[in-house]
Amino acid sequence: MSETVFRSLVHLFQHQVEKSSNLEAMSGRRDGVWYKLTWKECGQRVRAVGCGLLSLGLQKGERAAILATSSPDWVIADLGILSAAGATSTIFTSNTAEESAYILEDSGARFCFVENTAQEAKLREVKGELGSVVNLILMNGSPVGDDGWTITLADLESRGAKWDADHPGAFDQAASSVGPEDLATLIYTSGTTGKPKGVMLTHDNWVFESEAAAKMNILSPGDKQLLFLPLAHSFAKVLQVAFLRSGVPTAVDGVIDDLVPNLAVVHPTVMAGVPRVFEKVYNKVVTGAREGGGVKYKIFQWAMGVGAKVSKLRQQGGQPSGLLAFQHRLADKLVYSKLKARLGGRLRFLISGGAPLSRAIAEFFHACDILILEGYGLTETSAGSCFNRPERYRFGTVGQPVPGAEARIAEDGEILLRGRLVMKGYYNKPEATAEALDPDGWFHTGDVGVLDAEGFLTITDRKKDILVTAGGKNIAPQNIENQLKVACPYVSQVVMLGDRRPFCVALIALNEETAGKWAREHGIDYKDYADLASRPEVKQLIRDAIEAVNTGLASYERIKDFHLLDHDLSQETGELTPKMSVKRKVVEQNHLEVLDGFYKDTVAKL
Repeated sequence: MSETVFRSLVHLFQHQVEKSSNLEAMSGRRDGVWYKLTWKECGQRVRAVGCGLLSLGLQKGERAAILATSSPDWVIADLGILSAAGATSTIFTSNTAEESAYILEDSGARFCFVENTAQEAKLREVKGELGSVVNLILMNGSPVGDDGWTITLADLESRGAKWDADHPGAFDQAASSVGPEDLATLIYTSGTTGKPKGVMLTHDNWVFESEAAAKMNILSPGDKQLLFLPLAHSFAKVLQVAFLRSGVPTAVDGVIDDLVPNLAVVHPTVMAGVPRVFEKVYNKVVTGAREGGGVKYKIFQWAMGVGAKVSKLRQQGGQPSGLLAFQHRLADKLVYSKLKARLGGRLRFLISGGAPLSRAIAEFFHACDILILEGYGLTETSAGSCFNRPERYRFGTVGQPVPGAEARIAEDGEILLRGRLVMKGYYNKPEATAEALDPDGWFHTGDVGVLDAEGFLTITDRKKDILVTAGGKNIAPQNIENQLKVACPYVSQVVMLGDRRPFCVALIALNEETAGKWAREHGIDYKDYADLASRPEVKQLIRDAIEAVNTGLASYERIKDFHLLDHDLSQETGELTPKMSVKRKVVEQNHLEVLDGFYKDTVAKL
């Protein structure tokens, strides 16, 4: 029997509803209580939302936006928009009122789903700039305004059910009209300068990603996925289309502060995250072991040594036997099992994307019997471009191109990608599209990397982030930044600078939890974050870690000086993107005076 060829995400979803009608599709929380939805129930709600939008006048190809944390309602709103032959424009809940207004106005969105009254109030601040937005659709709570501009999601679904009854066949006609090249998703990239660009991703882009995930066996029968990443981002959208294709039940809850308790409830077998999540887990485990001291720390070190041997063996395709197998079982009982239990106890593997993952972090987790598979892609390439497979992986790489995708390295080292995963273009920006996409269909990523003989891709840096010293030496800062974050649990973020300068320096944000605990244990009282960062003992602690990392670097790569910031980097300060990547240029611009001060007397430092 030949495999079904899907013409759109709508077709794919409807097929899964028919195939898996009474099976669990999604679970989520409402007022802190978990609930489940079958595929049949999802289908009914998606139909009601789609009909509700049609009743309000949504036309084929028009945009409706979603401004909400990831949840089953987010997925239902998205599929409702698509099933009504519209396209979804995504907005992060962390976006300001002005940023949200820009996306809504630029995309020409006719409707906007908002998570709660706080997000509704945010958009009401800029209502005068939202001429194209006919209605806000409130997912939770009662509308702030009484002018009729906001309606509730429940009301939309109720209207939709009535409209469906009054217009037999109209919804099915709209849903079946959606084709492969129709716009499905408009995602605005968070640039460090200028206005963000709307990336146009088609139904075929997402159908391709679902096909690639199926071919790589990412989600298998018996799996349970926990999806906590923001669905406003393309990384999470890949996970969404993968579960639509596989039918694997997925718990959707984007409240990051509740991740640990959610793991204990959901017990996922597969979960994706950004490196920052895994770094925090690593720091917590290592710091806890060190603080345990004595026998406890010695057992931890022994277990990590055993794990490292098993990891190396497994990376080479082997499995432990004899004494090593016995030691590994004992280490699991004493050490690894505790970490695995904290992560739900059933993980087959974790997926990392959105930013570079330190090889040391990947090997640490693998030593604890937890496999992290790193992938790579950009919003412009539907996120999933390269991926390490469960049965074929190499730490330090982002894997091989997904089935059906091509990758090559340009003469200047830039990574180029081609295939059905590449965007349609930037919305209303033909010149920017032509700059990113060459006539042969290759997308120019702006990342620098190397492909080995077997097609595994290693990212060395961002093309624009590479530092070129005044002496002409090229330095990839991300590798060094990751080394320091792994070596020093008291560090939250490192931003290495020095382009066109005599030497490299670093702006460093502390991990207040671990650094604060260290300070208190050493009799150092402090008032707040800024006070902690100003203490000479803390500066010396970080200086020692930098010197340890410097010993393994070439002289021109070494961090010659550093400054502890008086705050951690965040989206609120504008120094992190929603996927927790550092906006290097923004951080540099915000601290130019500090940066210039490093180079006032260069002779002593050289």
